[in-house]
Amino acid sequence: MRAYYRERAPVYDRVYAYPERQDDLRWLEAAIPAALADRAVLEIAAGTGYWTQCISLRATSICATDTALEALRQVPARPLACPVETRVADAYGLNDVGGGFSGAFARLWFSHIPIARRADWFRALHACLAPGASVVIVDNSAAQCRRLPIARTDQAGNTYQLRETDAGKEYEVLKNFPVASELEAVVRQAARPGSSRFVELEHYWFFYYALGG
Repeated sequence: MRAYYRERAPVYDRVYAYPERQDDLRWLEAAIPAALADRAVLEIAAGTGYWTQCISLRATSICATDTALEALRQVPARPLACPVETRVADAYGLNDVGGGFSGAFARLWFSHIPIARRADWFRALHACLAPGASVVIVDNSAAQCRRLPIARTDQAGNTYQLRETDAGKEYEVLKNFPVASELEAVVRQAARPGSSRFVELEHYWFFYYALGG
């Protein structure tokens, strides 16, 4: 998966140009910064910074992380409205980025986590955050399968797509499509009671919760 996203770094933002996604994107461009307003945000899988620039309109600071340096190099060229630090970091190795963040954002990343690793990933994320931190997770809805159908399902219930790069190389990419109840269940013990909110758009879903403590 790392090799796939490194190769796609120069053209990754094409996914935000699909005409059918524009209404959803306008909604997210308003909702995401509002949910992370006045927060010091840890951004997971920041990519080229498409959402970093959006969050920066309301956040106090952002630590934008990704495993692909090729993508992160594009972040400083964005119109950024708050201080932004970029760091090459594995989303499974968040202990390396420090702690005390009052907000967290992950876009188009959660769907790539194997089902069996979800709880561990959330525990690692929460260890980087301060009590009361706001967390926003955004990912593709199953509508994405119209362009990229599921190629196979493994014994653990994880689903996979076949994706071809501009160079013609094909990759098998893990891509799950969780429902609201799965997300709420995996964060229930850590989230402040009554804080979670799930919104399903046509092409994306938006999940928000606040940490307890």
